[in-house]
Amino acid sequence: MLMTDNNASAARDSWGGQAAQAPVTINCPDVAVRLSNVPEQARPAVDNQLAQLDTQVADAYEQLAAGGTQTDRNWVRTRVLDPLSSQRRGTLDRIATEIDRVSNRPAGLESMASCTVKKDDVAPAAAPASGSAAPNAPAPSASAPANGDKAQTGPRRSDFVDIRRVRPNVAAPRLQANASRGTFKSRCGRNENKHFNPDNVIVAPGVSNGAHHMHDYVGNLETDAFATNDDLAAAGTTCTNGDRSTHYWPVLRLRNGKVESDANLPGGGQDGNVGRILQPASVQLTFRGSPVSKVTAMPTFLRIITGDAKAFTNGTANANASWSCTGFENRQLKEKYPICPQGSNVVRTFNFQSCWDGSNTDSANHRTHVAFARPNGTCPKGFRAIPQLVQRITYKIAPGSVFAVDSFPEQLHKPGTDHGDFINVMSASLMKKAVSCINSGRRCG
Repeated sequence: MLMTDNNASAARDSWGGQAAQAPVTINCPDVAVRLSNVPEQARPAVDNQLAQLDTQVADAYEQLAAGGTQTDRNWVRTRVLDPLSSQRRGTLDRIATEIDRVSNRPAGLESMASCTVKKDDVAPAAAPASGSAAPNAPAPSASAPANGDKAQTGPRRSDFVDIRRVRPNVAAPRLQANASRGTFKSRCGRNENKHFNPDNVIVAPGVSNGAHHMHDYVGNLETDAFATNDDLAAAGTTCTNGDRSTHYWPVLRLRNGKVESDANLPGGGQDGNVGRILQPASVQLTFRGSPVSKVTAMPTFLRIITGDAKAFTNGTANANASWSCTGFENRQLKEKYPICPQGSNVVRTFNFQSCWDGSNTDSANHRTHVAFARPNGTCPKGFRAIPQLVQRITYKIAPGSVFAVDSFPEQLHKPGTDHGDFINVMSASLMKKAVSCINSGRRCG
């Protein structure tokens, strides 16, 4: 809750001069979650306006940083929150108008215009007090922002945990008689060609820097915000089997104070993403079957997002990325980064939705056309099993190093905001081969 003007002096004592030490998080309602039934004709315009909402938040962070020591609560309200709410109100009205052209005007969007602020009082990642770490497991050390003038916005010391302190927690449903036990792999490299951009062609098509964080790509060589289905179908690929599918995820950065080439660019330093981009040590892309049934082919251009890039402010309902260490993958973390022992690599795993509604290649919120299987392995009513994509990415990181995923500014690089994206651009014959391998219990690729 914001303080009154009478408390401005006290607020200045509390907030003034703290921008570089304790970031202020701007929390805005996630409008995309609310818009689950946007008519097809309105989606391009609505997606564009949703991307504008993210740009407005990013601009508000720039204004907040520009305030320096003047960032008392009254200043934040009048110079950041009020203008932001006004911008959002106009954008929400445009979204409602676009939908109203072809369907019923959505009610209540205007209630999502206002945002709040919260100061993060948790200490930055730093070496622990003596005796607080597990034996032989150094905790992350503090590191300065790479471009100097940006506030330290994560990760925090509390975001890390020694993997050896985590109990085994992985359980899989029992395989039934009709299970599809095979696997199919696409080998698409480790982004050796350095295909990076801060776009998101699924969530914000046609919008440059729609993600406000940098993405790592393998597979399709033409993926950016402006790539059409025809562009993707005609593109080259890094995959050895001719698979033109698009795979991407936020880059992982080593927060060691060194400047990356995007330090002053959108998606990089301009959006608070700093540090050296780490190339994966390995990338494994595996399609596996259902524990209870055979799988059917994915449709071409099926789009799937797993995880939630805004889980820090949205809550963890859609968070799905897992973190672990090689040799310890029976212990998976959802909301912590792992501290791995010497000789063990950091592992990111994205287990994608494995049930499809049988009709749509996408949905307005990019979620409701696919679903996760139930704990017993069955699909929800109205959905059918498809090959489940698992993206597994490893990194060689020295124990105790500070690292973090790129994120939207307000997400503070929290591990729970990690997410993976996929567009199926396999040829019909390659998809048929994959389904055959999986259903017959073979290991292919």
